[in-house]
Amino acid sequence: MKDKKLQVALPLIFSGVLIVGMWLGYKMNKTGSSGGFFKAPQSSAVQEAVNLINEKYVDSVNVDTLQQLAIEKIISGLDPHSLYLPPVELAAANEDLAASFEGIGVEFNVFSDTINIVYVVPGGPSEKAGLVIGDKILAVNGTNTAGKKLTTKEIRDLIKGERGTQAKLLLLRPTGKQETINVTRGSIAVSPIDAAYMMDNVTGYIKLGKFSENSYEDFMKNLEQLQKQGLKKLIFDLRGNGGGYMNDAVEIVDEFLSGTRLIVYTQGEHNKKNEFRCKRPGIFEEGELVVMIDEHSASASEVVAGALQDWDRATIIGRRSFGKGLVQEQFQLSDGSAVRLTVARYYTPLGRSIQKPYTNGRRMYQEELFERYSNGELLHADSTKFMNGQVFTTPSGHKLFGGGGIMPDIFSPIDTTLLGNKINILLSSGAVNSFGYLYYAKNKAALTRLKNVSDFVTYLQPRENELWNQFLHQNATDSISTHVSVNPQQRKEITQYLIAHIARYIWRNNGFYQTINLHDKDVQAAYKTMLKR
Repeated sequence: MKDKKLQVALPLIFSGVLIVGMWLGYKMNKTGSSGGFFKAPQSSAVQEAVNLINEKYVDSVNVDTLQQLAIEKIISGLDPHSLYLPPVELAAANEDLAASFEGIGVEFNVFSDTINIVYVVPGGPSEKAGLVIGDKILAVNGTNTAGKKLTTKEIRDLIKGERGTQAKLLLLRPTGKQETINVTRGSIAVSPIDAAYMMDNVTGYIKLGKFSENSYEDFMKNLEQLQKQGLKKLIFDLRGNGGGYMNDAVEIVDEFLSGTRLIVYTQGEHNKKNEFRCKRPGIFEEGELVVMIDEHSASASEVVAGALQDWDRATIIGRRSFGKGLVQEQFQLSDGSAVRLTVARYYTPLGRSIQKPYTNGRRMYQEELFERYSNGELLHADSTKFMNGQVFTTPSGHKLFGGGGIMPDIFSPIDTTLLGNKINILLSSGAVNSFGYLYYAKNKAALTRLKNVSDFVTYLQPRENELWNQFLHQNATDSISTHVSVNPQQRKEITQYLIAHIARYIWRNNGFYQTINLHDKDVQAAYKTMLKR
C-alpha cells in the first residue's frame, strides 16, 4: 500500500520542484542577478553598435556589410597575415592551394581577339577529346567568342564548369578546317613542381613553386625519377615560393634528415609547444644538397631551409628569405565567410624565430622588401643590420642568426640586368610569351625535330638577332614593348627569355627552366658549388 501511495506522490513532487525552480529562475533573472548560472548573456560593444545603427540610423543600411567592415577593421589591427575572407572570396582563396581544379584542361591566350589553345594537359579531358596546341576556339556552347574583346575571366567562366558537364567547342583547327568537339569537363591535377631534370650525370634540379595539397607526393615522384637517372647531388630551388601547407614541407624535410630529428616547432599564447619530427628513413639522407632561396621565399619554404641549415644538412644559397613565421588556422563563420587567424609562430630546430618584425604596421611590413633593395641588402652580403644580435650555433659550429628570415650560407646578389619598371612591364605584359607561342606555331616542324634542349639551344642561339627583330616587328604597334630602350645586356637577357618561352611549347616548364637556367646567375652559382665538392 505504501508503494502505491509513493507511485502516486512522486510525479506530484517532481512537478512541484520543477515549478518552484522555474519561478526562482524567473525572479532571479528579473531582479538582475549579477552572476552564476542565471546570468544573461551580454552582447559585445561591437554588436550593440551595429544593432543601434540598424534600429536608429537615418538611412537604411546593410547590416551584413557593417559586420563585415567591423571584422575587417578588427583583423587589420592584428598581424599582417591574419585575414578575413568574405564568402565571395573564400572559394578562390582555397582553390589557390588546391591540388586540382575542374575544367577542360587547357591553357589559352588571345591573339587578334581569338582564343588560341597554347597547351593541352596530358591525360586531361581536352587531350582525350582530341584538342591540340594551335586550335582556335570560335564558340563555346553556342556563345560566339571570335572577334570579341573578352577578358580572361570571361573566357574562363565560359570554359570552366563542374565535372561531368560538357563544353561544346567550335574550333578552327591548325589544318584550317572548322570542327565541333564536345569536351566532358573533369578534375585537372595541378602539379606544384615547376621543373625537375638532370643538369649532368649526377646533379639534379627540382623547382617547387608552392606547397599545395599534393606537393610531397609530386616531389617524391620527381625525386625518384631523377634517382633512376643517376642523381647523387640535388639543387632544390625554393626561390619565389611563398609557402602553403606546412605538413608537406615537414614531409619533404623528413626525406633529407635521419633519425627522429626535430624539423620545426610551433608555439603561441594559446597554443602549447608542438614539435614536428622526422618519422621514417628518407630517400635522400646522404646526397649533396643545395637549397636556393630569395627574398620571396616565405613560410613553408623557410621551414625547409631553416631545418636543413640548422642540422648542417644543406648549403643555403641566395638572399635572405621573406621572414614569415606565423601559423594561420582557418575558422569558418556562420555567414559562409572565414577568418584566417594567426595562432602560433614557427621556430627552427635551434629555436630561431623566422618571423620578421611587423610593429610598424602592414604597409611598412610589405614595403620592407623595397627597403632591402634601397639599403643594398640585395646587392651586398654584408648587409645584416636587421639582425637582433641573437646567435645560434649548429652541430658543426656554424653561426646562424635569428630575427627574421633565413640568411643564406652563400650570398648571391640580385641580377640587376632586368631591373627597372619598363623592363618588368615588358616581361610581364605577355608579349614575350605570345612571341614564343607564335614562333613555335610557325616553325613547329623544324623545332619538334630537335631531340633535346641542348640541341634546341644550339639551333636558336645563332638566331638571336633574327629573334629580336621578329619580336620588335610583331609588337610594332604595342606601346609597351616598342618604346622600351634596352642596352645590349638587357637585349641579350630578353632574347634568352624569348628562347625559353619557345622551349616551353616543346617541353613545357622543364624546357623553359632548362633553357633559362643556363643564364640564371643564382642557379649557376649553386651548380658551381656542387662541382667543387
